Amino acid sequence: VQVVESGGGLAQAGESLTLTCATSGSHYGIQSMGWYRQTPGKQRELVASITFGTGDTTYAEDVKERFAISRQNDANIIHLQMNSLRPEDAAVYYCNVITEIVGWGSRGPQYWGQGTQVIVSS
Repeated sequence: VQVVESGGGLAQAGESLTLTCATSGSHYGIQSMGWYRQTPGKQRELVASITFGTGDTTYAEDVKERFAISRQNDANIIHLQMNSLRPEDAAVYYCNVITEIVGWGSRGPQYWGQGTQVIVSS
């Protein structure tokens, strides 16, 4: 299974970046995809996720007014639009894929991308 992230980089505080994640190769359906982030010495934390079947989204409290997660049509591709970036948003962002066993309603394996660095200068 491939999980490919793109779009990280350097931004100044107040600017925007868009992260993209595409997954392929799974024999399972996709239950949800999302973004987590991690800084040195801290646990990986959920930033945003989207459930494919319902379109429901979940956001961390500190990003819900600034970030937007979306799915590209019916593809296994998601985007994270990050606006009004702050220095504290700097982290390695990881794409997460949670699969489901179609027809059984149960969760399948989950996969992670390699991570993409987001740097925000003040």
